[in-house]
Amino acid sequence: MRLQSLPLVVGFAVLALIVGTRALLVEGQRANRAAARETIEYQDLLSGLLSMAQDAESGQRGYLLTGEKSYLEPYQKAVDAIPGQFARIDAMTPPDDRLALQISHIKDALSQKQAELAQTIALYDRGDAAKALQLVHSGQGKAAMDEIRASMDTIRRIGAAAVAARDDHTDQVETWLRVGSITALIAIFLLGTYTIRESRRRFREVATGQEELMRKNIELGNEIQTREKAESQIRQMHKMEAVGQLTGGIAHDFNNMLAVILSAMNLAQRKLKRGEHDIEKFVEAATDAATRAANLTSRLLAFSRLQPLAPQVVDANRLVTGMSDLLRRALGEGIRIETVLAGGLWKIHADSSQIENAILNLAVNARDAMDNEGKLTLETANSHLDDAYAATHAEVTSGQYVMIAVTDTGAGMAPEVIAKAFEPFFTTKPVNKGTGLGLSQVFGFVKQSGGHVKIYSEPGEGTTIKIYLPRFFGPEEPAVAVGHGKSAAKATETILVVEDDARVRAATTDAMRELGYTVIHAASGEEALQKLAATSDVALLFTDIVMPVMNGRKLAEQAVARQPGLKVVFTTGFTRNAVVHNGVLDHDVHFLAKPFTIEQLAAKLRDVLDAK
Repeated sequence: MRLQSLPLVVGFAVLALIVGTRALLVEGQRANRAAARETIEYQDLLSGLLSMAQDAESGQRGYLLTGEKSYLEPYQKAVDAIPGQFARIDAMTPPDDRLALQISHIKDALSQKQAELAQTIALYDRGDAAKALQLVHSGQGKAAMDEIRASMDTIRRIGAAAVAARDDHTDQVETWLRVGSITALIAIFLLGTYTIRESRRRFREVATGQEELMRKNIELGNEIQTREKAESQIRQMHKMEAVGQLTGGIAHDFNNMLAVILSAMNLAQRKLKRGEHDIEKFVEAATDAATRAANLTSRLLAFSRLQPLAPQVVDANRLVTGMSDLLRRALGEGIRIETVLAGGLWKIHADSSQIENAILNLAVNARDAMDNEGKLTLETANSHLDDAYAATHAEVTSGQYVMIAVTDTGAGMAPEVIAKAFEPFFTTKPVNKGTGLGLSQVFGFVKQSGGHVKIYSEPGEGTTIKIYLPRFFGPEEPAVAVGHGKSAAKATETILVVEDDARVRAATTDAMRELGYTVIHAASGEEALQKLAATSDVALLFTDIVMPVMNGRKLAEQAVARQPGLKVVFTTGFTRNAVVHNGVLDHDVHFLAKPFTIEQLAAKLRDVLDAK
């Protein structure tokens, strides 16, 4: 048995030697490729350095010829960038005396060139243009540039020679390895033939089974890799398509709104310069465009689940019933509205205004699908989404939900339309008949509230969209009455406005003074505390949340500690900040999101100031 296994041992030893030698060769080839890449990168840095010197020279000559300071911009950029470029070159320079010598020549020549450029510019600035041009024509700068190019050519030749030497060495090793491999393979073949002849009857079935298993494993591995690659490409394509659609939609809508604002403001300016004052329609157009831009931002934040929510305990039956008049006005007389309300409906904990917006968006979409004539059904019901349903729907947690369904008798949707219905700016409506943000806003709000939304539709059979919001199990909280209509009360209080952006601070201060308030303003939390200490009758602190050093939350805490009873209103354009956690406002926080109108500001101030 030992004699029979000896050929196998010898054969495996030779095979191991071949594999090991081949592995060393592969590692050598990798090292060669890495060295070649470093050489190319090193030469690119040198080429970049030469380009910088040429840019500096072009800027200097343009300035000497025209006297325009703008021509010195490439010169100054090159002068500023050259030290950093040299630092990168020095870091990559290998310990080679020949390369170090050439780099030293380049540095000296480039220093001479920079000195010549700086001297000519200085002479020109002093008014001695003739002497500056004489220095340019002297050929001193050209000689320095020639020295730089010659040194770079030498470095390239040195690098090319090193790469060629490494390649020659690798080729020689590979030739010897090829010869040795062929010889070893012949020896292995002879040894294998002898061994197989002696033991083929014993190992034939085992060898056949192993070969079949290896073949199947290879095929399976190749299939898995092919599928994974295809799936990855499809996911990337879908991702890029969605990103492209989103950015294109945002750019299109915002450009339209900005065009209205710019046009209206330009026309208003022209009329005012001519002494005409009939500019109200332009101001209204700009205000309307700005409002639509703010609404667009709000819808995008809703889709991305970053809008600040103020949830409260909601009776969905009461909310749907209270929306009847609003829906009739929005949908028109051609749409018949029917409500089917479940008895014993559970309570939900969500932002009631966002629920109303969601229902209104779905109703308006249904109206357009029915071409302003048909039947709309609003339905509520208690529902339970079980584990089986949750397993087949991403982001769904099994449990008890309150369902709000909106059903129309419209044209319905095809499966490919349903698959994209919640994507921002995707719409099947004609141009200028919809933004494609209604369903995406509903989707974002429902997901942010921990719920689920589902579309059921068939072409020609109408559409049902069901919103599932989690059942509320805690004690019911009393709803906070919103004091709309208090904005007409006389404003006599003093308000401290804290905003680090000077333009926003000025606009907010002017708006409050227009409303009749006495306003003190500060640009930071530290300044605000100083002014608060110097003024005893401040009734309300109106502060931005995101500020350097001391944010709005820290400022409010210190201000209330120093002056108990001080009312606080937070404002910000950011969605992740110190008073919003997981998309929900902190308890008892008064918040006004940017941008806001003067009417919204007036209502919020009176609500907070008049609150007990």
